[in-house]
Amino acid sequence: MDNKVLRRLEISQRRYFEVVTGDLLAEKTDAIVNAANSHLAHGGGVALAIAQAAGMSLVEESNRIVRQQGRVPVGEAVVTTAGRLPFKGIIHTVGPQMGEGDEKDKLARAVQSSFLRAHERKWGSVSFPGVSSGIFSVPHSICADAYFEAVNRFWGTYGDSTVHLIRLVLFEGPLLKEVLRASSDGEETV
Repeated sequence: MDNKVLRRLEISQRRYFEVVTGDLLAEKTDAIVNAANSHLAHGGGVALAIAQAAGMSLVEESNRIVRQQGRVPVGEAVVTTAGRLPFKGIIHTVGPQMGEGDEKDKLARAVQSSFLRAHERKWGSVSFPGVSSGIFSVPHSICADAYFEAVNRFWGTYGDSTVHLIRLVLFEGPLLKEVLRASSDGEETV
């Protein structure tokens, strides 16, 4: 079953942000984002699903990045190949955990860093999951606001980017409801 677009927003001229329900691994974009931890350990949730689908080459490459560069700081993102997955790459971003302080800004920076990695590689589209909304326990309302802030900041800074499509891929549930609430201004429902 194809992923379903619930909301499509034109952020700037020919720059679209879509809220989608479905499976991140079924996306047809150039890259997907992994909600990672600083060690790029793929132990659960989205990270584990991506690692299992991509294969050992993704795990080995992630381990090599951490050995060579150290832990990935909160708010930053790195890129690996996609292994067996059909993407040009996988972008691993590290969002904050609840209780660190300044979660909304840190999360917006982490998500925006993902888009910047796609821009640097001249990719046209990227799909991302609910970063920091699961085991990192950032409240869904903060996550939703941070995701939109990240999209707006990115295209506000890189209006001429090759990235023309950003998709937030979620399952049905409370985070999706918050995202749809946050996107209600200027909405274009598909």
